[in-house]
Amino acid sequence: MSTGTGADSAPGHTSTPTKAPAGPAGKNSMFSSLRIRNYRLFATGQVVSNTGTWMQRIAQDWLVLSLTGSASTVGITIALQFLPMLMFGLYGGVLADRLPKRPLLLATQSAMGLTGIALAVLTLAGHVQVWHVYLAAFLLGLVTVVDNPARQTFVPEMVGKDQVANAVSLNSANFQSARLVGPAIAGVLITAVGSGWAFLLNGLSFAAPIAGLLMMRTKELHPVEPRPRAKGQLREGLHYVAGRPELIWPIVLVGFIGTFGFNFPIWLSAYVSDVFHGDAGTYGLFNTLIAAGSLAGALLAARRGHSRLRLLVVAAVLFSVLLLVTAFAPGFWLFAVLLVPIGVFGLTVNVTANSSVQMATDPEMRGRVMALFMMVFTGGTPLGAPLLGWITDTYGARIGMAAGGVISLAASVAIAVVLARVGNLRVRVSRRGVTFVPAAAPRDLVPAA
Repeated sequence: MSTGTGADSAPGHTSTPTKAPAGPAGKNSMFSSLRIRNYRLFATGQVVSNTGTWMQRIAQDWLVLSLTGSASTVGITIALQFLPMLMFGLYGGVLADRLPKRPLLLATQSAMGLTGIALAVLTLAGHVQVWHVYLAAFLLGLVTVVDNPARQTFVPEMVGKDQVANAVSLNSANFQSARLVGPAIAGVLITAVGSGWAFLLNGLSFAAPIAGLLMMRTKELHPVEPRPRAKGQLREGLHYVAGRPELIWPIVLVGFIGTFGFNFPIWLSAYVSDVFHGDAGTYGLFNTLIAAGSLAGALLAARRGHSRLRLLVVAAVLFSVLLLVTAFAPGFWLFAVLLVPIGVFGLTVNVTANSSVQMATDPEMRGRVMALFMMVFTGGTPLGAPLLGWITDTYGARIGMAAGGVISLAASVAIAVVLARVGNLRVRVSRRGVTFVPAAAPRDLVPAA
């Protein structure tokens, strides 16, 4: 589960640390956040549960495809998992702002573990049906509505404001490291003993983050005072975002990319079954290659230590173009190799948007803003996944993937134009490439957005 964090950015709004963390991180480096004990515990627990989560994702998609033989049903499963985020995502942000984060995470992580164990019992007993998988996906989505903003807003409380950008990238690297291992293990387990064992290991993996949360030193956290219950808090969050172009346009962009560009379970399962005629091991390989690129992108983001809107737009355009090129790759290995840069630029879009939005948000609003971010980023999947699943089933895997690339590219270019107008910029093409420059001073490069 990818996690994001943010920094305190506005004057007059600060968190209230009770004590500085042991082993101050000091100057940023690629792994500087890991010098903080509480964050090390968190990261260790997350890499275990993330590995289990990826095992379940692969097993879940392959089980549905095996039961039905249809890419559309894979799309429906994905849609049901993210539908609660679309319906209730903002309320999850309100709860994250109102409640202490650590106890809230203990509850959500426990519930997610129980969901995996229940699906494992049904599968291993030989009674699993498609509607069981649908129900498990929906229940997991309900818990994620609260878990996502709680996890994202808890990271600044562990690392402090100086390390939040680094922590965003390391959380993504954590997630993608698990993505390298999880699909490979899932492929072996599914082929050897079936999907049920992957579900069981995922359920048990949540013991690791729960143990990490319980072992934390609460005096070393930087807690933000929970917001008291009051009317209009959801509306307040929407109004807050609407008045800030540096928040609203990155959120809109990741909404399009998340809805139409991140439908890999649909496309990859269709390529495996219909184009390359592979098996669960091939599906796991494709996911591992995307994960390898994503991990590289996350580590590069951690090394940069900052986020720019210009980088977000460029990465979104390159990601979309790569989707189009890969869709029509003529051979197996060319298709496979192109999945790596897709992972790099897709992860760059995610991390850059996440960290730039959080670092522009006041601490007491962060839960609601990040809930909106996640609602738009993942909540659009119930709309995009069935549509692109239908296109894939009707016109083939290549057309389905190309359709996602075209829509993502159109959105990326349109929002680049909007951001240029908001910042009074124009495009300049030179030997050094395409750059944005101030309209009033065409020879000066635009400062970081």
